[in-house]
Amino acid sequence: MRPLPPNATDCHVHIFGPADRYPLDPQRVYTPGDASVAALDALHARLGIGRVVLVQPSVYGTDNRRLVDALAELGPRARAVAVIDAATGDDELARLHGAGVRGVRVNLATAGMNDPSAALALLRWNAARVAPLGWHVQILTRPAVIAALGDALAGLATPLVVDHFGLPDLARGPGQAGFATLCRLVRTGRVLVKLSAIERLAGAGGGEALGPFIAALVAANPSALVWGSDWPHTGGGRGAGRKSTDVEPFEPLDDALAVAVLARSVPDESDFRELFTRTPARLYDFPQGAHP
Repeated sequence: MRPLPPNATDCHVHIFGPADRYPLDPQRVYTPGDASVAALDALHARLGIGRVVLVQPSVYGTDNRRLVDALAELGPRARAVAVIDAATGDDELARLHGAGVRGVRVNLATAGMNDPSAALALLRWNAARVAPLGWHVQILTRPAVIAALGDALAGLATPLVVDHFGLPDLARGPGQAGFATLCRLVRTGRVLVKLSAIERLAGAGGGEALGPFIAALVAANPSALVWGSDWPHTGGGRGAGRKSTDVEPFEPLDDALAVAVLARSVPDESDFRELFTRTPARLYDFPQGAHP
């Protein structure tokens, strides 16, 4: 495997459990098993990852306690993206900032929200709340919403980070409307994209199908991209015949294969360092050129 640069950053992971200490949201659409900091550390030691960004999963709603406790376990090599609502006060935002949070997530896709007007209102509200802290807003949504909102996504009060390539239809190629819009927005520098969940999108061992999408985003702006493993690879409630309260097994995906896809798809060494180290350091407020 191509060696990763120093302080390579995994910008999208989740920590879960134990459930008796960190209760799940009754309105969740799936139930994960436990995924510990120790297991995450083992993965990152194998891959050569030095820094990590935790993302609040939908199953915890706006209860960020598991996120904050994991930040304390991981120390200064970790940052996080939380979820907030109208009940989150400025004092709580300040506490989250002190713990290492540097962004908020708006998860539209899991909630099935596809109304562009409602999505934009929610994005603007979140951006207004966290802009004074220098945070960003992260969104998980589908190409139709991205295409409908267009330039409005680059006009938020904060930078916007789009999860999982914007969930494109791989069969339609990088010219499809939502993804083409995303590439145009990436050129502005106000919208960034997570090259995350590669095997979740393409299927186990199928990551090469994302090569043309990666190439299009790199051509648009190599300084507006970060990578995330999406560990521990939840099913997100996609499996048929399972109740939301049934524990859903994690998908057995190999994150080394996703890194290998990126190593082949981003041949320029400077662009590779931007992706894994420099852009994450800027976006998540890590020290530049230092450890941790």
